[in-house]
Amino acid sequence: MTPYSFTRRNRNSRTLIILASVYVALLALVILFDAAWWVVGLLSLATLPAIWDVIQNTSAGVQLDRDAVRWFTGNRQGDIPVRDIDHFRFDTRWDFSVRVSIVLKSGKRIRLPDESLPPHRELETILKQAGFRVDRHHFTVF
Repeated sequence: MTPYSFTRRNRNSRTLIILASVYVALLALVILFDAAWWVVGLLSLATLPAIWDVIQNTSAGVQLDRDAVRWFTGNRQGDIPVRDIDHFRFDTRWDFSVRVSIVLKSGKRIRLPDESLPPHRELETILKQAGFRVDRHHFTVF
């Protein structure tokens, strides 16, 4: 098995563009629609976690080698020995996002954090090349 590693930094141009767009839209609410400042202030609170991630420049990622699957996001991390993994489950949700879970031989499912994963098609290819079974379930709620 070829080792695989994926890392994403939160201080990137995409995040900065999204934050700038949100603040331009909030400013437009004030200027064009004379929105109350306190309403705009409340709406801007939703951006605080993203701002914190940009300031801290947190990272998230996943690593796969012959011994274990490891993931990290911010201060959280986890790992599962390869010998305990039965298969990976990819669930496509109604909003078209894809959630990835590790299904252990015991039947327990461990959901991997979305922010630590590469694009799902790339991950599926890597996992299949590594010899793992990948189950896809479309439009599930669980």
